[in-house]
Amino acid sequence: MSFSDYTRLTKKSLGFLLPYLGTLLRQRATTILHRWTWRNTPNSKNIVVLGGSFAGIELVNQLSHTLPRGYRVILIEKNSHLNYVFNFPRFSVMSGLERTAFIPYDGLAKGAPSGIFERIQDTAVDLTSKKIRLASGKEIDYSYLAIATGSSQPLPVNLMSIDRNGACGELQQVQETIKESQKIAIVGGGAVGVELASDIKDFYPSKDVTLVHSRGQLLNKFGERLQRYAKVVLRNELKVRVLLNERPKKPSGGSMARGAILTFSDTRSEQFDLVISCTGQQPNSAILSTLYPEAVSESNSRVIVRPTLQILTTKDPNRAIPIFAFGDVADHGGPQMARAGWLQAGVVANNILALIHGRTPSRTYKPNVFIEGAIKLTLGTTHTVMYGMDEDGSDVMFPSRNGPLDLEIGRAWKTFGADYEKEFGA
Repeated sequence: MSFSDYTRLTKKSLGFLLPYLGTLLRQRATTILHRWTWRNTPNSKNIVVLGGSFAGIELVNQLSHTLPRGYRVILIEKNSHLNYVFNFPRFSVMSGLERTAFIPYDGLAKGAPSGIFERIQDTAVDLTSKKIRLASGKEIDYSYLAIATGSSQPLPVNLMSIDRNGACGELQQVQETIKESQKIAIVGGGAVGVELASDIKDFYPSKDVTLVHSRGQLLNKFGERLQRYAKVVLRNELKVRVLLNERPKKPSGGSMARGAILTFSDTRSEQFDLVISCTGQQPNSAILSTLYPEAVSESNSRVIVRPTLQILTTKDPNRAIPIFAFGDVADHGGPQMARAGWLQAGVVANNILALIHGRTPSRTYKPNVFIEGAIKLTLGTTHTVMYGMDEDGSDVMFPSRNGPLDLEIGRAWKTFGADYEKEFGA
């Protein structure tokens, strides 16, 4: 860690934290007052949040402590537990801890008044201007809707199972498949691909691991400094073969293709015991396809939003629609990262409250690229790198060689109000 990195990080962090701490203190005071003044009333109006990942959870927590009497918040989420996807690459290789990556929703709206929050495990399949129809056939009225459905990726990031036991079984199957395979290719040199390749090689040094990427550098969403560092660690320390500027045709067999052949740009073909695809992120914006298809970008399938994060329809751009979109599903101009969605939740909450009180939404989302786009990248079992880059290209990087194998999953449980020690012991 250089002195210039430390100075820059301190300046950036204080510039963000000091105003944010003031916001937290105001929210804490409001929460205490709200707990004693809010009352459940018949025929309360619903604010519905679609999607219970990081962005949606934060919005639920903010609304459950601030909504006025006569309103309540409903979370619709298909999974039984929060899927802590940051740990999925590690727990796709390392066995025994996969159950910890699924965090109970019990801590949601903790300390909020009774009756203000409801969670429904279901999937939204259709939308009108006033109702949401669920896969179960149930219909939910809404006054305001917030879409935080995120995006889908192949295994090992997204799992098919919606309950913890089934999802653990999927990760265990990935672990077993990796363990049984000697020659492995990972296609996609983003953060997931890099972490997966480095973990496989570090946990199983004798395996032949190849990382294939379509660009000239790995981690193309980040800066050159991190790109160079990761490539050196992969090639020189871990002995991962890194092939750049290669876009082989995706083999049949899904994202975990066994006994697959990759054909490279020089027409050379190579067979692998296992080819893992870490490409193809797809925003989950289909819920708007019937009611407001023009609100979904044709270029990237993300939801088009105003600076207030209300959806924007090209057919009627002057119409204010009581639907918001944020997080990875939205085309908001900021980083597609969990921290960005978490901060956007505050914008959405503030603007929903403004509408409830008859005011024009005025809070706008302005990306803080350094804070929202920062990453903690793993490069093997205990090697981590904290990295952040500002809009002007200046960056900070802090490598460490003593990262915990469980990636501090217990701290994540505490963040979301769940009791890790009660379930798994100290």
